[in-house]
Amino acid sequence: MKPFMDKDFLLSTDTAKELYHNFASQVPILDYHCHINPQEIAQDRKFDNITQVWLGGDHYKWRQMRSNGVDEYYITGDAPDREKFQKWAETLEKAIGNPLFHWSHLELQRFFGYYGVLNGDTAEEVWNLCNAKLQEDSMSVRNLIRQSNVTLLCTTDDPIDDLRWHKVIKEDESFDVQVLPAWRPDKAMNLEKPEYLDYLSKLAAVSGVEIKTFADLKETIVKRMEYFDSMGCCVSDHGIDYVMYAPASDEEVEQIFADRLSGKEISKEAAAKFKTAFMLFVASKYEEFGWVMQLHYGCKRDNNKSMYAKLGPDTGYDCISNYAPGDQLADFLNAVNEAKNLPKTILYSLNPGDDELIGTILGCFQNSDAIGKIQQGSAWWFNDNKTGMMKQMTSLANLGLLGNFIGMLTDSRSFLSYPRHEYFRRIMCELIGGWVENGEYPKDMKNLEKIVKGISYNNAVRYFGFDLETK
Repeated sequence: MKPFMDKDFLLSTDTAKELYHNFASQVPILDYHCHINPQEIAQDRKFDNITQVWLGGDHYKWRQMRSNGVDEYYITGDAPDREKFQKWAETLEKAIGNPLFHWSHLELQRFFGYYGVLNGDTAEEVWNLCNAKLQEDSMSVRNLIRQSNVTLLCTTDDPIDDLRWHKVIKEDESFDVQVLPAWRPDKAMNLEKPEYLDYLSKLAAVSGVEIKTFADLKETIVKRMEYFDSMGCCVSDHGIDYVMYAPASDEEVEQIFADRLSGKEISKEAAAKFKTAFMLFVASKYEEFGWVMQLHYGCKRDNNKSMYAKLGPDTGYDCISNYAPGDQLADFLNAVNEAKNLPKTILYSLNPGDDELIGTILGCFQNSDAIGKIQQGSAWWFNDNKTGMMKQMTSLANLGLLGNFIGMLTDSRSFLSYPRHEYFRRIMCELIGGWVENGEYPKDMKNLEKIVKGISYNNAVRYFGFDLETK
């Protein structure tokens, strides 16, 4: 029997161990999509206790605590942090087979030097150990990032954000990790939302453009993109329910926008036409600015309406959508391509059943503009577990070129989440190592090193064009 989560955790063959220890573990981390708060980096926050850094905002853990019958008082309520930690520890001991069990123990090992097992009985010991460690200067936010060997990370930022904390970080020569904004314009597109008009007022205020028409909105978007670009942004991201393609004339889109400004209710068909026009426009601008476009779709959000009313979005009440918009996705990419405006694009579906669909669609739009210009993103959210990662990479290998894959991202709000990259790299080396051991690929270590380091780090550096020589 293998020891619990030792140095060869998830590595079952000699080749897998060699690939991980000699190659994958040796390269830094590039986190091109996360939800980390740049203010906490700028101010180099230190956390008072492990609950603050582990459970605050982590809806992955919140879902499992609810599954264990834990009262909301101990999850998002006002319970003391020690009691919240106890409830999480008691939940974790039942999480056999869940990636949270592995992530939590990797974080305890890597940041706190704890190689035991967290459960209800050991919670007090772990609580005291972690909290004592968190008082050390080495456990400030910036030092957690440094310890994780991160060279660059991209946060997630709305067009109305002033990016002042990014400016503070950029001008601070004592911190050599690049922290760049990433453009997330969902609120500017979602005109069916009840808060849309209030949002437009804020967008108009920061841009200095009065928004009376869709043309005005496009002018505003360009102004904000220019500002983001000046702050080093080169990555966009869209969180959409599904990829729609409902083309409409300029006049029709302007009328839909005018109807929304006047307070009229917008039909689903009209909203789809507007969003299509919005996406076609921003995609063209991404190509013009040299930005990468990320599309995250396939999520049905905020399903528990009573809890949404109490807690708001991103609190653990989302699920996978079974709608696979293959035709719409292909038609959208084709429309952008026909206009000579297709930027580098990364496609993520929350539905693992879409892996093969994405794998075949992206192959339709590859060209010599870039190596792996259209990418399938890493197994996302509910899929960033051993099974999901294996499935995504196997599908990508079957239908495309796994060697050009740009690898893992944290998609996290936690500064302790970087061992997820280790988890991914171990699984990737186990997969590739298995193929080698089975005689399906030669044991050419020179080429395997290139593949493994590429997927772990180098491919993303090349793909995004980040300058990692200067801050």
